[in-house]
Amino acid sequence: MLVLILSLFSLFMLLPIVYIFNHSLKPYSELFAYPPAIFVQHPTFQNFRELFLISNSSLVPVSRYVFNSIFVAIVVVVGMIMVSSLCAYPLSKHKFPGHRLFFAIILLSLMFAPETVVIPRYLVIVRLHLMNTYWGHILPHLAAPVSVFLMKQFFDQVPNELLEAGKIDGAGEWTLFLRVLMPLCMPAVATIAILSFQNSWANVETSSFFMQEESMRTFPFFLSTLTNGLANDIARQGAAAAATLILFLPNFIIFLLFQRKVIATMAHSGIK
Repeated sequence: MLVLILSLFSLFMLLPIVYIFNHSLKPYSELFAYPPAIFVQHPTFQNFRELFLISNSSLVPVSRYVFNSIFVAIVVVVGMIMVSSLCAYPLSKHKFPGHRLFFAIILLSLMFAPETVVIPRYLVIVRLHLMNTYWGHILPHLAAPVSVFLMKQFFDQVPNELLEAGKIDGAGEWTLFLRVLMPLCMPAVATIAILSFQNSWANVETSSFFMQEESMRTFPFFLSTLTNGLANDIARQGAAAAATLILFLPNFIIFLLFQRKVIATMAHSGIK
């Protein structure tokens, strides 16, 4: 009985995903049908053709926006894993003076809403001369308190005796970090990769505030401008539906690949 109930709940939770796929294939006659239908009756790829026709008529093609998003997302994922791991390692395994205070400050930063740091972040980007550069997209995402917390909690699970044994065998700090700790903490690494990819892939803030050149903006920003400034609410809705599916697919695929690692991370992040 419990399995049946959970199966019904899982099917219900799949409805938004099914709707996104079907919505992108709907002709205009079905996009604005009332009441709205989940499943498409007459599927068409016209929405995707419309999306690329719109981008071809503009100065910047949609492929440029997609490339910027992919490049920024990959660099952010790698950079956040490196920064979070290197920050969590000394906090967990090297009890230097003030390590508790540093960790408390990192946790305290979780209380700040993203809107409160927009102006300081903008001033930093301007003074570092990172406007209209890829670094302006990347650097604001690298410092992530949640990622540091997850990595530290996983590092705490690794026995200190294992590191001591490595030191006796002649392993240095980098060897212990890269060949002992990191392989044992791959669930946390996978979780950070998912979170960082989702955050950077769907981010519009850096394109809106730090990029004045259209060629440096990302695909989510392009999606946000598809239906802006039009004379009616109907034009380009098909292209917007297709673009929404393109924006959703990478997150969906990455989560499917690493969802077991995410569950393992959440199970261990609060256990000493």
